[in-house]
Amino acid sequence: MKRSLALSRVYRLLEPGPVVLVTTARKGRANVMTMSWHTMMEFEPPLVGCVLSNRNYSFEILRKTKQCVINIPTVELAAKTVRVGNCSGRKTDKFAAFGLTPLPAARVAPPLIEECYANLECKVVDARLVDKYNFFVLEVVKAWIDPARKKPRTIHHLGMGAFMVSGRTIKLPSKMK
Repeated sequence: MKRSLALSRVYRLLEPGPVVLVTTARKGRANVMTMSWHTMMEFEPPLVGCVLSNRNYSFEILRKTKQCVINIPTVELAAKTVRVGNCSGRKTDKFAAFGLTPLPAARVAPPLIEECYANLECKVVDARLVDKYNFFVLEVVKAWIDPARKKPRTIHHLGMGAFMVSGRTIKLPSKMK
């Protein structure tokens, strides 16, 4: 028998993708934050919708510079990823504090994170929903991947400190390529 679920817990059922580390930069200072509120919106060009709390230090940087990098960590970085999300970049140099290595990006000012499996350089292409919902639409303008990592295991936030690690892959017939 099914039971009622509190509406405040719905997000735990629909979490769309891996926890990521978002880098921003302004006036020569880079920052990194943890984010799990994002979704693919279009494939070509790749568009990503994401929500950043307007209380986050990165929110105002992204709003002003309109650039970021979405860095995709694997399970090996899970503990650091959570710690990055539990402190503010207003007072902390998170790259130094958590031993993350910034690499220059090709098309945006914020750095890539070397330790991450993949990096997506992004520009804000639609900010109409930022004031009302803190929702940014980003276009991925350059993508990087570490070809040495054959089966990266990403982490997925389930809420309340719980995470799921991606694992077994299954293949089913599909007309999509």
